[in-house]
Amino acid sequence: AFLASLWIFVNVSADACNFTLDPNTAHTGLTLSKKNRKVKRLRNPQPGEEPEDPDHPDRFEYCRQVLSVEGQTGRCYWEAEWKGKEVVIAMSYRGIKRKERLSDDCLFGYNNQSWSLFYSSGKFLIKHNNLQTVIPAPRLPSNRVGVYLDYEELGSTESFPRTLTHLHTFHSTFTEPLYAGFRVYFGSSTNSASSEPDNVGVILVY
Repeated sequence: AFLASLWIFVNVSADACNFTLDPNTAHTGLTLSKKNRKVKRLRNPQPGEEPEDPDHPDRFEYCRQVLSVEGQTGRCYWEAEWKGKEVVIAMSYRGIKRKERLSDDCLFGYNNQSWSLFYSSGKFLIKHNNLQTVIPAPRLPSNRVGVYLDYEELGSTESFPRTLTHLHTFHSTFTEPLYAGFRVYFGSSTNSASSEPDNVGVILVY
């Protein structure tokens, strides 16, 4: 059994896990930070921002997505923060397709390989295997969400503080490790003082 809960800005240190992003999976229109904990999308990648191996077999060729290096099979809590108007935060099998053009097989949430949360225009879209649920977005204290994964459903979210905002819980059964995934869109920066230019999506992994 599988339990994954999505929360607005949770902090559960006991089950905290760290993800790093896999540069070999990142679409060529994405660039990662030096420590592979941050991804952003650029309209026109500059010299030095292109991947060393653009034809790597693990790379998403048409979907502007990236997966984590680490897969999880136990209890795990992690957070992601973004700048921009739209973002997809997902958990996915490693085997999700990478090279299909105009296909649902590679998009997070559109297939049986992945589970996704899409934020856009004040609402959340929950998606798995191309089945979706729309939920109104609560007023966001920040563009930050937490994901709590209980792969074997060993624990309970009842220990979380009651002040947290629960978004959604996926229930499923599977036999493979799960990887964090992100799809980055263009959108104005939410912080006017940010050094990031407009129309650059940014995701930070904690």
